[in-house]
Amino acid sequence: MPLLSTRGAGSAKGFGWTRFSAYPYSLAYLVIAGGAGGGSATGGGGGAGGYRNSFSTETSGGGGSTETPLTILGKGTVITVTVGDGGAAGTLNQEGSNGDTSEISGAGISTITSTGGGGGGGRADEQGRNGGCGGGSSSDGISLAGGTGTANQGFNGGSSSSVIAGQPSGGGGGVGAVGVNGAANKSGNGGAGLASSITGSSVTRGGGGGAGETEFYGAASGTGGSGGGGTGGVTGTPSGSAGTANTGGGGGGSGAAGAANNNVAGSAGGKGVVILRLPTGAYSGTTTGSPTVTTSGTDTVLTFNGSGSYTT
Repeated sequence: MPLLSTRGAGSAKGFGWTRFSAYPYSLAYLVIAGGAGGGSATGGGGGAGGYRNSFSTETSGGGGSTETPLTILGKGTVITVTVGDGGAAGTLNQEGSNGDTSEISGAGISTITSTGGGGGGGRADEQGRNGGCGGGSSSDGISLAGGTGTANQGFNGGSSSSVIAGQPSGGGGGVGAVGVNGAANKSGNGGAGLASSITGSSVTRGGGGGAGETEFYGAASGTGGSGGGGTGGVTGTPSGSAGTANTGGGGGGSGAAGAANNNVAGSAGGKGVVILRLPTGAYSGTTTGSPTVTTSGTDTVLTFNGSGSYTT
């Protein structure tokens, strides 16, 4: 769906044609923060990075509504893009690290910030951390609610339980759904991500990480949420899998292959991404950070997998 430009001001007539100024125009964005790391030793899944979206009628994370696109008034505005890294895996029975913030900012425009995902809880520090999406909690003889997500960015992490079979851990929150609570003999799956067509093709991002197997107690691992969430660790591959790069997916929590391997690390969260979409007639071609530049209909799309800038 092409973006609408406001035209008319500055138009000039002559020789049977009319020239229109491209300014002001609306610039759509999708800003996803870095996903969090999964917890260590029967760890909770890492929460996905916060998700803010202004394209078409698509929603933001956490059940939020479509955000307001940026209004670009003229040439020369430098839009600075920061893409957050994924959080580190939890080690030595500890929780995973939160993901880093992603942001777009510039003179005369609103700053758009997405919060990094919350780390999954570990055996020695069971509570899932708060973040863009909350981390899942780990269970080691205690029942805990998952970490809290940020309003209009992502959902909460899943809870752990010590009172049902297997003492399961909780999955990390996704941008499209809450992380799944630990159930009898089954650690929680990561919450689902959301699909966006801002690039012209539908891509799902922002899945939460699955919780690790509690092999010593008998709960199977959780799977990663759709959109890049990592899967929880199992016997033989106890660290699980990392969140997918440039989706903001949460990392999987680690399993524990018996009491002798309680210190096994979880998995890291996936790096975030920032995507800008604007009318092709207004595209200046001036960028830093080497974004991928594509077209969709009458619009140009800039995908930043790392930090950089765009000058209008």
